[in-house]
Amino acid sequence: MIKAILACVLLSLLTFAMWAAPNRPEAGDVTMPAGKFNSLSYAPYQAWQSPLSKDYPTGAEVAKDLALVATQANGIRTYSAIEGDYDIGALAKQAGLKVWLGIWLSGNPQDNAKEMAAGIAEANAHPDTITRVIVGNEVLLRRDLSVDDLIADIDYVRARVKQPVAYADVTDFWEQFPQVAPHVDVVMIHFLPYWENTPLSVDDALAEIQSTTEKFKKMFPGKQISIGETGWPSAGRWRGPAAPSRVNEAVFLRRFVTLANQEGVDYNLIEAFDQDWKAQDEGVAGANWGIWNAYRQLKFPLNGPVVEHPDWPWYAGFAVLAGWLLFAAAGLRDARLALPAFGLGNGLALAGLGTLPMLYFNPHHLGMLITATDFNLPYNTWLLLDALVNLPLQALFALYAIRRLGGLAAGAPLPAPLTGAGVLAALRRGRLPLSYDGLWFIFLAAAAVFEVLLLADGRYRDAPTPVFIIPAIAAVLRAWSRDTPRQQGWEELLAGWALAALALADMVYEGAQNLDFITWNIQALVLAAPVLLASLPARMRAGNSR
Repeated sequence: MIKAILACVLLSLLTFAMWAAPNRPEAGDVTMPAGKFNSLSYAPYQAWQSPLSKDYPTGAEVAKDLALVATQANGIRTYSAIEGDYDIGALAKQAGLKVWLGIWLSGNPQDNAKEMAAGIAEANAHPDTITRVIVGNEVLLRRDLSVDDLIADIDYVRARVKQPVAYADVTDFWEQFPQVAPHVDVVMIHFLPYWENTPLSVDDALAEIQSTTEKFKKMFPGKQISIGETGWPSAGRWRGPAAPSRVNEAVFLRRFVTLANQEGVDYNLIEAFDQDWKAQDEGVAGANWGIWNAYRQLKFPLNGPVVEHPDWPWYAGFAVLAGWLLFAAAGLRDARLALPAFGLGNGLALAGLGTLPMLYFNPHHLGMLITATDFNLPYNTWLLLDALVNLPLQALFALYAIRRLGGLAAGAPLPAPLTGAGVLAALRRGRLPLSYDGLWFIFLAAAAVFEVLLLADGRYRDAPTPVFIIPAIAAVLRAWSRDTPRQQGWEELLAGWALAALALADMVYEGAQNLDFITWNIQALVLAAPVLLASLPARMRAGNSR
C-alpha cells in the first residue's frame, strides 16, 4: 500500500510537469508595433447569434462591440449593408472608427439590388466615417456572378458614391480576371495562408505576402493594393504545415503588422471576434480567427508571452484526480497499476481538452446543439456526441480497462468475450453493450468510419484524436498485459484491418508535415493493433510474445 501511494504521488507530480511543458509561455520576443491595427473585419454576431438563423445583434450590442474594437483598431471592415437593424456608420462614428463598408453580392439579383441600394445610401449618409466601399466579396471565387455582371454592379455603385470603391477576392481570381481592376479604385486581395491549396507555415506565409504584394503593384500600376483579409486561426485541423494555435495566431499577427508597417501596406485583419456559426461551413478553424473570442475576451496578449492552453492546470488537476480514482477502482494496493491508472486519467483529461472548448462553455450552445438551429447537422452531431456520449463512454471504458488489468494482475479469469456480432445484435435491439469488449468494438468500428470521412471529405474535419484517446491507451495496455482478443469474427477483422489500411492512406494523403494527422493515424494504428496481432498465425504470435 505504501509503495502504491508513493507511486501515485510521483505520478501526480509527473502529470503536472507533463501538462506544464507544452504550455510554457512562448513568443515573448515577438513584439507588436506600437499603435492600433489598421482595420479589423467585423461580423457583429454574438456567440448565440447567426446569420443562418437570421438572428441579428441589436444596436446596443454593436455599439458595445465597436467601443471594444476601438481600443485596438482604427477601423473596421463590414460585409453586408442590409443585415441587422442598426446604422453602422453612426455607431462607428460614435466609437471613433472608420469603416470599409461591404456590399454583399450573391447569385440573387433581387438581393443584390437591395444590398447596393442600402450600401449607397449608407455611404452617402456618412462620407467622413465610411472611407471605402467594397462591392462584392469573393464573388468570382464562389462563381456567384459572371465577371461581366460583377463589373456592371461595381460600376453602378461607383457612379453613385464619393468614396473609393474596391472589389475583394483571392489572388488567383485577380490574376484570372484582371479586367476587373480598371473598374475599381482599390485592388483588394485576400491572403489566407491556412486556406491556400498549398498551405503555408507562418514563416513561409509572411515571405509570400511580401512577394505577392510587390507582384500585384507591378501587375496593376496606378492602383492602390490593399490586403483585404489576412490572419491565422487559433484552433482547428492542421493543413500540412499550417498549424492552427493560439501561439501561431499571435506570432502571425505580430509579425505581419510589423511587416505591413515597414512596407506601408494597407491591410485589414480577419477578424475582430470569433464567429461560432462559421463552423457550419468551415469547421472548427472557421470559428476561431478572432483576436477576441466569441465572448469578447482577448485570446492572447498583443505583446508579451503567450500560453497555448491557459487553463491547463485545471486539466492537469482533473488528470490527477481521475488517476487516483481509477487506481482506487483497481484496489489501491498493486503499485504496478498506478502507471496505467494515471495514463488513463491523462487520456480522459486530453479527451476533455479536445472536446469541451468546442462547446465554448455556453449553456445556450447546448440548446442550439439539441435543436440544430444554428449549426448544420454534421457539426451539431459531432459536438453532441462528443459532449454527451463520447466522454462518458470513454470514462466508462477507462474504468473497465483498469479493473480488467487489476483482474489480470490478480489472476482472475476474464469474462467471456463479447464478439462484434454480439455488439451489432445488441445495437439492433436498441441496447448499448456496456462492457469492455462491447465498447472496444464500438470505438474500433467508429474510428474506421471516421477515417473514411477524413479521406472522402476531410477539408473541414479535425483529427479525432481526443475522441479515441482512451481506447488507444487501452490498446497499449492490452499489449503490455498480453491481453489479446480471444475471439474474432469477421466484424472485428473488417473493422481492424480497414482502420489500419485507411490510417496508412490518410497519413500519406495528409503529408509528412501534418504532425496533427500523423499523431492521429499512429493512434488509429495502435487502436487496430490488437486485432491485427490476434490475426497473426499462432506461431508468429508466440514469437512476438517472447
